[in-house]
Amino acid sequence: MEEPMLTTTDNPFSPFTQFDTWNAYDEDHGYFTLSYLARITKSSEILSEADESLAIDSAIDEIIEMNVLGIYKKVYKNDKLN
Repeated sequence: MEEPMLTTTDNPFSPFTQFDTWNAYDEDHGYFTLSYLARITKSSEILSEADESLAIDSAIDEIIEMNVLGIYKKVYKNDKLN
């Protein structure tokens, strides 16, 4: 199963292949998407890798659902960004 990432609609960089540039853009614009995702993810050290991936995916879905500003989107590695 392909794992998703959370990004913003205006970020032109891929969080998969251009992570450092993607993250710099994200933080420069005050989004701090990784920190936000970490706060929402219901995680534990005792989770298996598969359960951890599921928890992250569920958190991404929750963020998308509560996307009041409309700035977040779920992307996959093979998606064309912007």
